[in-house]
Amino acid sequence: MRSLMGVSEPRAEQAKASLPTVAPTAPAIAAPAPDPIVLSTRGLSVWYGSALALRDITIDIPRNQITALIGPSGCGKSTLIRCFNRMNDLINGARMEGEVRFDGELISAPGIDPVGLRRRIGMVFQKPNPFPKSIYNNVAWGARINGYRGDLDDLVERSLRRAALWDEVKTKLNRSGLELSGGQQQRLCIARTLAVEPEVILMDEPCSALDPISTARVEDLMDDLKNDYTIVIVTHNMQQARRVSDRTACLMLDEAPGEGHRTGILAEFSPTDLLFTNPKDPRTEAYITGRIG
Repeated sequence: MRSLMGVSEPRAEQAKASLPTVAPTAPAIAAPAPDPIVLSTRGLSVWYGSALALRDITIDIPRNQITALIGPSGCGKSTLIRCFNRMNDLINGARMEGEVRFDGELISAPGIDPVGLRRRIGMVFQKPNPFPKSIYNNVAWGARINGYRGDLDDLVERSLRRAALWDEVKTKLNRSGLELSGGQQQRLCIARTLAVEPEVILMDEPCSALDPISTARVEDLMDDLKNDYTIVIVTHNMQQARRVSDRTACLMLDEAPGEGHRTGILAEFSPTDLLFTNPKDPRTEAYITGRIG
């Protein structure tokens, strides 16, 4: 008996059996969502008087990650980090062109309160700078002047715990913060920053004056804090950048056109592992291998 195609049924079955098997289509794998950006710059340039300190910086800082800024001395790392919360406004003769945005909002727009901005983007400086007050009042100070209405005792304890300092100072909260060791003072300053509940913490070489043990404690603290905060750290310690950061920006010095001096530029910005193992810019490679710096 023949089928409608003119092939006998047994032969038709054989033909079917000899056809190549088509594998089922694999479900499409969605591309990972991009990291949300909390801070960004576009074409950012900064002058101190007539001196161009930074030129044409465009960078995106992802939320809940640690971003390290590295590069030789004088390349503008501290200038860049101070742009994020308008600290450069406090320097006579400093001016900025380009855009800096926080959560998509232009921070230089009319009506933006720099003091309010700095509450949301806190800063820890290179040298620990506790106030000449008690440990308790150091932490509570920012909350008080901002009209905090909650339980101050709870806030102080919570902030000191987050700064990994509570167990060391809980029995001496009324003693001066200046009596603490350098590493403890730096963590006290971090607790003071945390007490005003910022979203971003800027750290300008926070470990440069600390011993290795205190440095390790601060690094462990940063790793814990990034679950709740975005951290941007300036560091000259490339091993530290590799240990703590998720992404690294390498700034370099370049001739400023028509200015007769060198100015800071962004040479490379990428995931930290990639930047240190396979840098794209030869200047980055020269810097991280110690040939320039």
